[in-house]
Amino acid sequence: MVRPHLFDLTGRVAIITGGTRGIGRAIAGGFVEAGASVVVASRKAEACVETETALLALGGAALGVPTHMGDLDAVATLVTRTVDRFGHIDIVVNNAATGIALPLGELSADAWQKVFDVNVRGPVFLAQAALSHLRASSHASIVNVLSAGVFMPLPDNAMYGAAKSALLSMTRSMAAKWADLGIRVNGLVPGSTDTDMMRGTTEVRRASLVAASMLGRLARPEEMIGPAVFLASDASSYMTGQVLMADGGLAPH
Repeated sequence: MVRPHLFDLTGRVAIITGGTRGIGRAIAGGFVEAGASVVVASRKAEACVETETALLALGGAALGVPTHMGDLDAVATLVTRTVDRFGHIDIVVNNAATGIALPLGELSADAWQKVFDVNVRGPVFLAQAALSHLRASSHASIVNVLSAGVFMPLPDNAMYGAAKSALLSMTRSMAAKWADLGIRVNGLVPGSTDTDMMRGTTEVRRASLVAASMLGRLARPEEMIGPAVFLASDASSYMTGQVLMADGGLAPH
């Protein structure tokens, strides 16, 4: 029997970081269509306004909050503004990322700090700032967007792979720590996806990633909506501490 209500997010409030473009923007639209009230966070205020308007045009409830995930005060403000507007938080999607790419042997301390602040520290402290609200929810779910690079060598982007690996470790630890509170925490691993970050790589690099995928192509951002809704909804109510691979067969596992 098909039970579409399992994927229904009506009445739930979701924060989606990096929610104004690429995978985050696609997930935001998918969540609105599934009935959620969605708060999108991005560094750029104009992008937040534009995305909020677009989500409202879908018939949903939405809010854009300019937020730099490397700024913990801004992260705390994101939670405060969400609760002020919608009253509660049920879902956090940690999607914002920075992929500063430097080859091993040429790393800089500044780049290292930025990569780990945005890709690890920000998501962890956002989850912590939202904890009391998630604890009060009967449908609490945290979805940490990871990378196939967690399972593959990235010699020219090792900082990104290391940061996402750290977020994977935190995902499993959060899941174990907060299970008794009714908060589920899972990771989503997209494959190589046609986003601005991917377009910033070389043609040779993109071609190699396409060739490495079993499906022989890049993912469309919209192809991450289904996996994200699954992890955020009651359809995955008995899943926590897990990693859902939506990578087109890219990573060896």
